[in-house]
Amino acid sequence: MQISWTKVLRKRLHQGLRKAFSALPRDTRFAVYRSFVDCDPTPSERLVLKIAESREELEACFSLLHDAYVDSGFMRPDPSGMRVTIYHALPTTTTLCAKWDGEVVGTISLIRESAFGFPLQQVFDLSGVRQKAGKLAEVSALAVHPSFRKTGGAILFPLMKFMYEYATHYFDTRHLLIAVNPNRIEMYESLLFFERLTANVVENYDFANGAPAVGASLDLQLAPATLEHVYQNKSPRKDLYAYFTKTQLPNLILPHRRYFTTNDPVLTPALLDYFFNERTQGFANLDPRKKVLLHSIYDLQAYREVLPEVPQQDVQVRQHQRFSVKCPGQIRLDSSEEKADEFAIQVIEVSEFGFQAYTKEELPLNIWSSATVHLGKSEISVVKVLAVRGKANGFNGFYGFRVGEPDLIWRKFVNVLQQGHTHEDLEHATLYLA
Repeated sequence: MQISWTKVLRKRLHQGLRKAFSALPRDTRFAVYRSFVDCDPTPSERLVLKIAESREELEACFSLLHDAYVDSGFMRPDPSGMRVTIYHALPTTTTLCAKWDGEVVGTISLIRESAFGFPLQQVFDLSGVRQKAGKLAEVSALAVHPSFRKTGGAILFPLMKFMYEYATHYFDTRHLLIAVNPNRIEMYESLLFFERLTANVVENYDFANGAPAVGASLDLQLAPATLEHVYQNKSPRKDLYAYFTKTQLPNLILPHRRYFTTNDPVLTPALLDYFFNERTQGFANLDPRKKVLLHSIYDLQAYREVLPEVPQQDVQVRQHQRFSVKCPGQIRLDSSEEKADEFAIQVIEVSEFGFQAYTKEELPLNIWSSATVHLGKSEISVVKVLAVRGKANGFNGFYGFRVGEPDLIWRKFVNVLQQGHTHEDLEHATLYLA
């Protein structure tokens, strides 16, 4: 076998430079990373960033991801030419894509917590992050087309900005989680100030073909202050604080929502069947427990026909389905006319006869109250409620409520959520509710 000595020398030079760089003081290394920032506030109109929703867009994302992971040694080549995980099958996962002249050249996925948990929780302890307020989401499946990897972040930075805006304004996320190769972790620490979940590198991360990994988290609520402090004197193309928090990129196509929901699922039964039965063995290779969990998530008949078979008695469906939302509202105790007995709440989960909400105030339990909940821009529901559980999810400020008698607006809202599992279903249904 002929050896390419040029390739060998290039590899040795790269290893030598990396070793020399790692010997520099930490602050110096971080300053070097920041010197490479190039975030163009006016990218070309040829660039469009959106949610991947069609079969063609999703397939292009999964193919790009496959090639990037194979090149990096994070997975073995798959006959399908795609990297598709079970997390991509969930309605709580959103895949974002960057398109240049209509071709997908970048992708990243945001995974909200579900019955399947997070990929990285298999090896990283998340208890410290869970003790903090706010919901978690894992950033995963990042890939940029080889043609754009040496262009100063022309795709990477817009993709990360899209992820930031989507996570903070649409995905109801406060803490981002990542698991990355040890060679990449300092980039996330120096540029965005991720904090490591564990002190030691995980030597065998099954989700990336046994490659080593470091876990880290970022508090999106605290990040802007840190970014402003570090980047305030930088030039516009190196100021990540202004880029993430102030710059408006017309290239971003953010989802249109009539209601204040927090997910944008796109997988129809046909798409699930195509990616997880026809092109891959994603469903067939699941263990029995995960097959049951899938049936509890996709509980409509059209979905059951493409899901892996399980004994019907093993499928446990909630009596009242719950849906993730982000709806502002107010509570007024029926027993009082005092202004002080009005409380601002944030409804985070709804069902037909109940909801879960967060409030900064302490609420009395088992006292009937009137709740005014803004379900959408023009839909306001007023219902009688009873706070029946404090410290929902183990945290102060979270309460479980029973709805006495849902009004028509509340019933229509929940009915729409029950009738479809994609954001397109929701949009079509709500056109007829006004």
